[in-house]
Amino acid sequence: MRKQEIDHILTKMIDAQKDVSDLNFTVGKPMQVESSGELIGIDITPKFESLTPFQTEIMALNLINQEHRLTETLLKEGSCDLSYSLPGKARFRVNIFSRSGNYSIVLRRLETKVPTIDSMQLPEVFYKIAEERNGIVLVTGATGTGKSTSLAAMLENINESKSVHIVTLEDPIEYQHPHKQSTFNQRELGIDFDAFANGLRAALRQAPKVILVGEMRDRETIEIAISAAETGHLVVSTLHTIDAGATINRILGMFSKEEENQVRIRLADTIRWIVCQRLLPKIGGGRIASFEILGMNLRVKDIILNGESEDKTFYEIMQTGRPFGMITFDDYITELYGKGLISEETAISYASRRGVVGRGIDAIKSSRGEKTTDIEKLEIDRGYARKKNTTKN
Repeated sequence: MRKQEIDHILTKMIDAQKDVSDLNFTVGKPMQVESSGELIGIDITPKFESLTPFQTEIMALNLINQEHRLTETLLKEGSCDLSYSLPGKARFRVNIFSRSGNYSIVLRRLETKVPTIDSMQLPEVFYKIAEERNGIVLVTGATGTGKSTSLAAMLENINESKSVHIVTLEDPIEYQHPHKQSTFNQRELGIDFDAFANGLRAALRQAPKVILVGEMRDRETIEIAISAAETGHLVVSTLHTIDAGATINRILGMFSKEEENQVRIRLADTIRWIVCQRLLPKIGGGRIASFEILGMNLRVKDIILNGESEDKTFYEIMQTGRPFGMITFDDYITELYGKGLISEETAISYASRRGVVGRGIDAIKSSRGEKTTDIEKLEIDRGYARKKNTTKN
C-alpha cells in the first residue's frame, strides 16, 4: 500500500461524515469514523466490509513508515504514538496498538487552525489563567475531551499578548503555533526528546518563561514540573482525572507516604489553577464542553496541606468562589441546560452530584412556569386516620 492509497482512504473517510473527530481501523469491523461521539461504518471503494489482520497491519506499517524507534516501541510496549499529515486536508495524532495479536489504529483529527479563547467560547476566566507568570496550571479530563485544545487556546493568548519564550513538549505536536509576540519552540517526543522528564529537565536550560508538558505521565515528570514552577516558570500540562479533588489525589498517589507532607507543601505553593473538562451531547447534534474550575486561595491551600474534611471540600470552595472565576461541573451543566444547549437527561447523567443539578433544573423550570414533577392530582386522604382507628378496633 502506497502513501497515495492511504491518503485516498483517509480523505474518503473524512469526507464521509460531518464533524469527523476520529478514524478507527479495527479487525472484524469496517472502517469507521467518529462523529458527534458515535462510531459510524464507512463504505468506500473498494469495499471493506470487515477488516482483516493483514489489512490493519499493512496500514500500521505504512503509517510508521520504517521509523525504527516506533517499530521497537510497538513491539516492546504494545502501542506507539505518531503524527501523520494529509497534505492540504488534515493532520492526525495516531495511536497503533496490539489487540489479541492483531493491530488496531485510531487517528485523532487535529485542527489545522490554532484555536483561541474567543473562537472556542471558553469561560472568561481563561484570560485570567493566561496571565499567570509562574506556578502550575493543569487541564484534566478523559481522553478526547479537548484538553489539548484548551491549552493551545491559552498559549495562543500568551502568544498574542506577551513577548516570552515558550517551549512545548508534545506527543505528538498537535497545533503548530506561529511566532507572534512570543517565540515558540515546539518539540516532539521521539523526534526531539526521548521522555517527558528528560525533555522537561532540558527545557530548564533553554530559558523559557512558559513550558507546556503534553502529559504528566509519571512521578519524575511531576517532580521536575514542581521544581520548574518553584523557580519562576509557568508550567501548563494535562492529567487524566475526573475532577479537581481527584487531580490532587492522583499527584499525591505517585509519591510515598513519607514524602506526602513535603509534596503537599510544594503543591500548595505552586498550583495556580485546575481546570477539568467533560464533553456533553448537544441538542441538535454535536458536543459542547463543560468545565470545573478551581483557583488557588488560602482555603484551597489549607485543603491541599491537610486534606478534605466534611466541612472543608474543594466542591464547596468552587461553589462559593464564583466571583473569582471558579465553578463546579454541576453549576456549569445547570447553566448549559438553562441556555437550552443540553437536555435534562444529559444534564443529570453527566452531573457529579445529581441532586444538585436536579434542584438547579427545577429552579429553572419554576422560573419559566414549567412543571417540576410529573406527579399530578395529589390529595390529602382525610379518611386515613379513621381507617387506621377502625383497623385497631
